[in-house]
Amino acid sequence: MTEARTILIADDDRAIRTVLSQALSRAGYHVRATSSASTLWRWVEDGEGDLVVTDVVMPDENGLDLLPRMRRVRPDLQVVVMSAQSTFTTAVKAAQRGAFEYLPKPFDLKELLSVVERALAQPANGLVAEEESEGERLPLIGRSAAMQEIYRTVARLTTADLTVMVTGESGTGKELIARALHDYGKRRTGPFVAINMAAIPRELIESELFGHERGAFTGALTRGVGRFEQAAGGTLFLDEIGDMPAEAQTRLLRVLQEGEFTTVGGRAPVKANVRIVAATHRDLRASIRAGLFREDLFYRLNVVPIRLPPLRERTEDIPLLARHFLDRARAAGLPHKSLSPEALSRLKLHAWPGNARELENLMRRLAALYPQEIIGEEAVAAELAEAEVPGEGAPRSSETLEQAVERHLKLFMAAHQDGMPIRDLHDRVISEVERPLLRLALSATRGNQIKAAALLGLNRNTLRKKLRDLELPVVRGLS
Repeated sequence: MTEARTILIADDDRAIRTVLSQALSRAGYHVRATSSASTLWRWVEDGEGDLVVTDVVMPDENGLDLLPRMRRVRPDLQVVVMSAQSTFTTAVKAAQRGAFEYLPKPFDLKELLSVVERALAQPANGLVAEEESEGERLPLIGRSAAMQEIYRTVARLTTADLTVMVTGESGTGKELIARALHDYGKRRTGPFVAINMAAIPRELIESELFGHERGAFTGALTRGVGRFEQAAGGTLFLDEIGDMPAEAQTRLLRVLQEGEFTTVGGRAPVKANVRIVAATHRDLRASIRAGLFREDLFYRLNVVPIRLPPLRERTEDIPLLARHFLDRARAAGLPHKSLSPEALSRLKLHAWPGNARELENLMRRLAALYPQEIIGEEAVAAELAEAEVPGEGAPRSSETLEQAVERHLKLFMAAHQDGMPIRDLHDRVISEVERPLLRLALSATRGNQIKAAALLGLNRNTLRKKLRDLELPVVRGLS
């Protein structure tokens, strides 16, 4: 019979120690738990434990500071870091200092057990990456589950050199991801070079990417250095890769396959010493089906996909982002401002078709135009209304029916949160949706109930009953 493995737990929260100890014990592990980093260090020094699960913030020492020492004395010991300080920098520091995995609190116990099982099955490599400076600017903001997963993915990639494809709507921060991959990765001492495919004339893209020889085309009076050469030893960010013309796609594919390229008009191959991060707001799979993008190039670029969620999918991050953008506005010379709780709540109800970029522009506008230090809900609502796409009933960009309904429900519930409890909410919502739906169906069929019932997928008697129950007028003589 195989002897049970021992897990060392360090967390200053008694409740967390208890829950983790019980869960791991039920899973068949021996568990030792402590509230101090010094006790954990003594256990590790004495050779105890097969795996460490440690918090970051403890009374006597930061768990991240303990990591390099543990790796030096026990290079075979895997460490799982958990933290309520769920920021991008925490995730990156954990990865760079040798942690097997980073788990933001709160986390699911099933996820922890899965991580423990994987960590025990995989030996540590004993390598600890060079640490970054303590005073760096935080490149990514957000504590939502979606952003936590992105932090963990980027943190894992800091020790790898894989090609990455970043997708997301305009304004979600795709270049921020590319810069974070570069700034915290193995190539951070090299150049970061970005090129936007949509901004370069099609006939010049190959020259821009690969360079050209003197006389290669009319106007080429000297040799031109392309972005691949400029980015040598660093990262090349290919933004809006979905707009790359077919000829350039073919040449880029050859570079990815062979690791070298030739300049326009040149013959001698040049070694391509770059890490490529590509980004697009387009659905490249749809472009492939339409014959606009090469499928083989897609798979070469899509080695590690990272999807950036739109702001409307992570509304819990809006207050953090708003404060961050107000701080940036202040650093740029604008007056210091803050938002009232009601203003922050109002921001969460907006659909944000322009995503984080739209939010940053709004914060700068509020800081510049409003004299009060604490900006209230009225100012935010006025600016958001001013920014709406003109036209009565115009749909919000990229907003689905489900998202529009959710937005209005949030407004309704926020308006009633301090009043009497809301009763029969389900029936009220259904009736509110059914009324305009039935009215529009009857309008579209000019009052013909048979046609309206067919349009709605209802029996005619069912439609008539609904019209009576909702007290909607029944048009006679047209059914």
